[in-house]
Parts: sequence; structure tokens; C-alpha cells
Amino acid sequence: MTGRTIRGWVVVHSWSSLVCTAFLLMLCVTGLPLIFHHEIDELLDDQPPIAAMPAGTPLQSLDTIMARALADRSGEVGLYMSFDEDRPVVNVTTGPSPDAGGAEMTLTAYDQRDGSLVGAIAQDGVMDFILQLHTDMFAGLPGMLFLGAMGVLFLAAIVSGVVLYAPFMRKLDFGTVRTGRARRTKWLDYHNLLGVVVLAWASVVGLTGVINTLAEPIIAQWRSDDLAAITREHDARGLPVPTRLASINAAVETAKAAVPGSRVQFVAFPGVAYSSRQHYAVFLQGDTPLTKGLLTPALVDARTGALAAVRPMPWYVQALQLSQPLHFGDYGALPLKILWAVLDLFTILVLGSGLYLWFAKRHASSEAKAREVESGGVLVPAE
Repeated sequence: MTGRTIRGWVVVHSWSSLVCTAFLLMLCVTGLPLIFHHEIDELLDDQPPIAAMPAGTPLQSLDTIMARALADRSGEVGLYMSFDEDRPVVNVTTGPSPDAGGAEMTLTAYDQRDGSLVGAIAQDGVMDFILQLHTDMFAGLPGMLFLGAMGVLFLAAIVSGVVLYAPFMRKLDFGTVRTGRARRTKWLDYHNLLGVVVLAWASVVGLTGVINTLAEPIIAQWRSDDLAAITREHDARGLPVPTRLASINAAVETAKAAVPGSRVQFVAFPGVAYSSRQHYAVFLQGDTPLTKGLLTPALVDARTGALAAVRPMPWYVQALQLSQPLHFGDYGALPLKILWAVLDLFTILVLGSGLYLWFAKRHASSEAKAREVESGGVLVPAE
């Protein structure tokens, strides 16, 4: 690699890192509690546990649960139904209309064994605040896209850092930390060592983070492309969203029968973002850590209850579905989450040390920085 090429990569690494560092630090700090969001939610949950009942107590129909939910929210319509994995609880989302915004929605949990109210699920707690700060900084889609751009710069910083690592370490053994040298040289060695340690993890989390910021455009593309192709016949009729719906319970059973061995994660009602105007969209998941994240929608005619189509999500939606749990280490149990947290802390050190290294040598020319890379810091005079 020529000196000119190294200077170019030095400029790319310096400025791509510098621009995104503040936002990456915010994402790392807010991402730390989000890795353990299930555990923290359980600790902060002040709802009483559901009542004990004899094993094998039959479950009530989903239509009965929805009727109870709509009785509790007079004048609203059903939007979504989701299901707890470890207890017989149905979570019902209602709103004033099918196109209601998130602020207008109400999420309420019911015990499916007796239809009793478990409680309203608040979405304004500490973890919700941290999650929204992490995902869009309370700026909606523009905030998500901005953080996505910061993620792209982060990936550029990683790539340029890897390119510069080779000539820098040419005269040094792997893992060298020159603690007896000047403070900046010592932190330069720490920066390089920790950067290599978190390289694979930071690349995966950075890439999945960028993909996650594109969630809304990706879902919009799926609705206008794949979903529209499936429902074109109904849309051509110009039918309004039906007010009298076929049985929800029967629709779920029809969908499960079409994809044997699957489990229902949630049901989207006609007219909402994840469905068409004429169908229940029953989202089915597998029973392995990998297939659990890959949802397959089964569309059931909301007027007749007939199965309309079962079609796997296109590749770009599958990439989004796989990236969401991977971003927070949700594929494994607590040991994987602890590993995610340790690597997150290491990344904070890499970002902080990078900021210190830039500040300590902010007036140096790119030629001087390139010479430092070529010499492995050997020629840098002691402070």
C-alpha cells in the first residue's frame, strides 16, 4: 500500500468515525439496557400474576376475547392480536379506526382461559423511552433514516480501520499494548486491540442496525409489491374495509392448518399496516430460534373466512426479520446477551479512545498520521 493510499484511508477513517461517534455512543449506551429488555421488563412489571387454574383449562375463543376487548373500548375496532409465549394471555390492540396512528392505539392483555382482564399494557415506561431514543430519537422516520446514515458511516469506519490495521501492526506482535510509552501511544494500542476484538460483532450489529432503520420503507415496499399482488382481485372491486368480520378463531385455525407445525405470533386485522383492506393477515412463526424470527403471513378473507394465500416474505423482509433479534442478541439465552453487553462496553471504549486519539492529534496533517500508521506508532515521539 502506497503512502498516498494510506493517507486516503486515514482521511476516511478519521472523518467517518468523527461524524458518527456521538450518535454511536448514544446507541451503545441506550442499546445496553435494551439487550436485557425482557429481564428488565419482568423486574419492572407491577401487574399481578394471572390466576392459577387447573392444568388443561380450556381456552376461550378469540372472538370472545375480542368481543370483551371491544366492550371495554366502546366505539373502537380491533387492530391486532398477539399472544404471550409462556402464558395463556392474548394482547389486543384497538383503535378508533383501522388506520389509527400509534398514539391512538390501546394495548390490553386478557387471560384466554376465562377472558378476565390482565391489564392495560403501558407503552410510556423507561424502557419504551430508551427504545424510542435508540430507534428514531423521537423524530419518526427521518430520525430512523438519520441513524441509518450514521450506521453507514460506522461501517465505513470499521472497513477503513481494518485496512489501516495491517500496515500499522506490521512491526508489532498481535495484542501489543505499549504501556511504557506515551499515553496517546498506549491508548492507540488499546484502540486497535479492542477494535479487532469487537470487529465481527460491531460489523454485524452495525449492519443489522442499518437494516432496522429501513423497517418502514421495507414494509411499505412489501405492501405495495407482494401484498398488493396477492390482494389485487379484492382491491379491483373497490370494496371498503368490512365491518362484519368472519370468525377470528376460525381464521387462525385455517392459517395454522395451511402451515403445519407453525405457531401464530400475531393477527393483523383488515385495513391495518400489516394487512390488506379485506383480509386477516395471520403471521406464523417456526419453533426454532432461526425460524421463529422468519414470519410467514397467511391471508384469510375477512368476509368469508376462506384461505386466500400463504406466501413467504420476500428476501428483503426476511433480512429485516432476521436482523431485528440479531441486533439485540435475542437468538440466544442470557449467556449470549451477556456477551453482547461486554462487546457493547468494549465498543464504547473503542469509540471513546478514538475520540481521544483524534483530539490529541487534531492539528496533525494527514501525512503525519499516515507516517504513524506506516511505522506502527514507533516514530511517534513520547509525550
